[in-house]
Amino acid sequence: MSSRAYTHAKGRVIAGNTLAYVVLAVLCVIWLVPVAWLIIISFSKGVAGIPNYFWPKYGFTLQNYVKLFKDSGAASGFYFPRWFLNTLFVAICSCALTAVMTLSVAYAVSRMRFRLRKPYLNVALVLGMFPGFMSMIAVYYILKAVGLTNTLVALILVYSGGAGLGFYVAKGFFDAIPKEMDEAAMIDGATRSQIFWQITVPLSKPVIVYTILTSFLAPWADFIFVNMIMGPTAYKNYTVALGLFRMIDREHITTYFSMFCAGAVLVSIPIVALFISMQRFYVEGITGGSVKG
Repeated sequence: MSSRAYTHAKGRVIAGNTLAYVVLAVLCVIWLVPVAWLIIISFSKGVAGIPNYFWPKYGFTLQNYVKLFKDSGAASGFYFPRWFLNTLFVAICSCALTAVMTLSVAYAVSRMRFRLRKPYLNVALVLGMFPGFMSMIAVYYILKAVGLTNTLVALILVYSGGAGLGFYVAKGFFDAIPKEMDEAAMIDGATRSQIFWQITVPLSKPVIVYTILTSFLAPWADFIFVNMIMGPTAYKNYTVALGLFRMIDREHITTYFSMFCAGAVLVSIPIVALFISMQRFYVEGITGGSVKG
């Protein structure tokens, strides 16, 4: 390649990279501006309704965060500390059940060969294409028939109920682990259970972290199912998604919008902290699970 052609090709690469960086920077600003506005309003004084300005007119304050906890109770009808603990409880329980079931099913279809294995894989793939909220009417009437509506147990069952279908990423990761390790352990007298818990699980930390994060995030941020399952009077059993939504309905929005912003900031902190601390394992879990077996 001549020096002129090389210079031309290098210029095209630089121009392409510059354009890509500019586009990404613009998209980043578009994504960050609403987040920054929400955080700023949560520290703003004298907010009535939804403000039509970006920077606070009356200065900054921490009272919105203080009121979120201090004004919680029957008088206001809002129980943010209780909602936060409800969400944490549901998320942890659902996360534990989902992670165990997902990893167990993934290991079974990755390592074992049985008659209905391929039909199960095909059915799981097809069912996974349908959004979960399509079944919410049937789920509601089933929960109502057994008397579980308006309860946190119902939420845990709903969020972990379809865990057996979300195994494809974990299965791809398990497929990448050499089967010779299992065979060597069996020769030494290990059972399938011992192989799974003592060999496969320690080698699968990235996909385990990925499964835990995704199964924790779903109940933490979900609104559709909790809105359907919880009745209008079960205020103390709300999660933060439904509780914060009630704070900005037509009756309360002029009073509680800045407190809603403060609550939204507090709710996002655990998720952001989890993703920052486990980002490396999360990425490894996705890339490792993309291996076709």
